Amino acid sequence: MSVQAYAGAAQAAATKAAAPAVSPEAIQMLVARIERLPVSRRLMLIRVIVGIATFFDAYTVLAIAFAMPALVGEWKLTPSEVGFIISAGYVGQLFGAVFFGWLAERIGRLHVLMFTIILFVAMDIGCLFAWSGLSMMVFRFFQGIGTGAEVPVASAYINEFIGAKKRGRFFLLYEVIFPIGLMFAGMVGYFLVPIYGWKAMFIVGLVPSVLTIPLRWLMPESPRWLASKGRIAEAEKVVKMLENDVTKRGVALPEPVVRPIDPKATAKSDWRELFKGIYLKRTLTIWSLWVCAYMINNGMITWLPTLYKSVFKLPLQTALAYGWTTSAVGVMASIACALLIDKVGRRPWYIAAFFLATIPLLLLSFLGGTSAVQVLVLATCVYAILQTIAFSLYLYSAELYPTRLRAIGTGMGSAWLRAGSSIGPLMVGFLMADYGISYVFAAFAGVAVLGGVVTTLMAIETKGRVLEELSP
Repeated sequence: MSVQAYAGAAQAAATKAAAPAVSPEAIQMLVARIERLPVSRRLMLIRVIVGIATFFDAYTVLAIAFAMPALVGEWKLTPSEVGFIISAGYVGQLFGAVFFGWLAERIGRLHVLMFTIILFVAMDIGCLFAWSGLSMMVFRFFQGIGTGAEVPVASAYINEFIGAKKRGRFFLLYEVIFPIGLMFAGMVGYFLVPIYGWKAMFIVGLVPSVLTIPLRWLMPESPRWLASKGRIAEAEKVVKMLENDVTKRGVALPEPVVRPIDPKATAKSDWRELFKGIYLKRTLTIWSLWVCAYMINNGMITWLPTLYKSVFKLPLQTALAYGWTTSAVGVMASIACALLIDKVGRRPWYIAAFFLATIPLLLLSFLGGTSAVQVLVLATCVYAILQTIAFSLYLYSAELYPTRLRAIGTGMGSAWLRAGSSIGPLMVGFLMADYGISYVFAAFAGVAVLGGVVTTLMAIETKGRVLEELSP
């Protein structure tokens, strides 16, 4: 059957008065047409627009870390109060990831993305006018709701446009924008905070997010999500637009290879399915990986500038420069991961990274973290290694679930990112106050070993497999 004939069947199926039932042939052809698409200008534009929002998400996550050394002196904050302020944003992200992941399955990816962007822009303005530790904690909590929702929904959205063979590289080159946002926060902190104060962090952060709001109108809804809701005619229109973007440049598209699609592909979503059948093990696995990777990385990266200034008595600008260096090395490691993970595979990469990260962590614990340079070198090694896991877990999460569960599965999984990110800074604050810095790194080493063991025993490989075949 030709593409035109299948398109006609899709149209007919979508316009039947009865009907939630969708022609299986229409779904099969739609997926086959998406799988054959090369990375076109339109797909690149989608990646750039969503990337701008993700950039701001990352920037916001770390902005407080580089504002904090100045705030500690201005507001006379204790280590525990610092931990609570840093963790408040992650607690908000936990709520945002779960609720908006569920909402994105019902009303679509784009409506949710738009709302979350507006929410975290408004709360960034709130942080700018914070007057105390408590007010900053409240604003960071509500800002976290927006930032927590944006990345998991964006991850589901982007994954649904790309074929299996190109998915890892295409998605992770988008996701690299997250560590770049972290690095940019370090640059702003280094150059502007010593001169203009901590508010400069939040003023600069408004720019990329405001740009995203009008650009959102250039993006189509996910065709896979539309098809899963029985809106085949709309999905067909989006896919046709993507095909035209390729063919009008003189590129010939190969014939679509139609594969059988499980009937569940058009079933209604039910969050309880995350804990049934093959998805139970996947859900427990991805939750564990999120917690382990982010408890360590966000526990360290958000505390390091304050640690350098408060414990090692470095000048503010030097402390911020050290923090930026760690973020910059993390970006380089992330780019390497994006280019190689489709060849190496997700599972072996994660196993190696978790166990490798324990080595510098144990060294820091044994040596006692007695100098700023010692902490800079070894903590940067840990951060760079684990950042390759942390930034690619959105890819892996989206691959583990079908379209009907992808946004909520990724959202609930990344909620554990927020849980780990909340626990990490609190753990650092309490362990430093009561036991000393060496115990912090010993605890993180134990977490890294746990992550490696869980990956070895429970994780599955997803590289090169069509989403509908991998997750029926």
